[in-house]
Amino acid sequence: MLVHPNIDPIAFSIGPLAVRWYGLMYLVGFAAAWWLGMRRIARGMAPITRAQFDDLIFYAVLGVILGGRLGYVLFYKPGHYAANPLEVFAVWQGGMSFHGGLLGVILAMAWFAWRTRVDFLRLMDFIAPLCPLGIGAGRLGNFINGELYGRVTDVPWGMVFRGAGAAPRHPSQLYEFALEGLALFVLLWWYSAKPRARGEVSALFLIGYGSFRFIAEFGREPDSFLGLLALGLSMGQWLSAPMILAGIALFVWARR
Repeated sequence: MLVHPNIDPIAFSIGPLAVRWYGLMYLVGFAAAWWLGMRRIARGMAPITRAQFDDLIFYAVLGVILGGRLGYVLFYKPGHYAANPLEVFAVWQGGMSFHGGLLGVILAMAWFAWRTRVDFLRLMDFIAPLCPLGIGAGRLGNFINGELYGRVTDVPWGMVFRGAGAAPRHPSQLYEFALEGLALFVLLWWYSAKPRARGEVSALFLIGYGSFRFIAEFGREPDSFLGLLALGLSMGQWLSAPMILAGIALFVWARR
């Protein structure tokens, strides 16, 4: 049995400003996406220019933050925030949704594609391989915070988390880091290294993330205020299922 190291969520402070590890993980994720995107642009593997890429990163950041927050509000606690609307802006209290962030990025990229007259699916095929390392960094942030821990288990690597009782649990944040972060990155980076039909890489992202998240959710403790939903599945699994179906449909369409 392992014990969570109880890392201080505050990395360092500058006067009254506390810089948290979770926020730094967001910066790491965006920096990784920027660096990978620059490599693809330098190799002539992007539908946009270097100058356009700087603007695209700005739109992507807005999509992730606004979409992630609104997704959490609408998918997880709509009743609570309807009764307490000002708390929507209390982002320091936590509460971000990957699926909401994904929708936010899709909308931001659609707006960017329209403004720059770039093909939307080609743009998304370029963006998709840049995302998994950032997703993985976010999961490391969850692990550092000791949040989103797993279900009770008797596996040898079970870990005791503060605030979760004395029973060992799956370190599900690390499962998601390995699957949604590293494995998905390797898969997409390899697959997109060669020319593919328009929409194929985007489709593989939807299928890959949706499948990996669906699997990891079996080891993750459901949100206490939701529990398991219909068919014994979690909210994360119900939100991932449409991703998988949409990815399969897009892949079949792209191949044809």
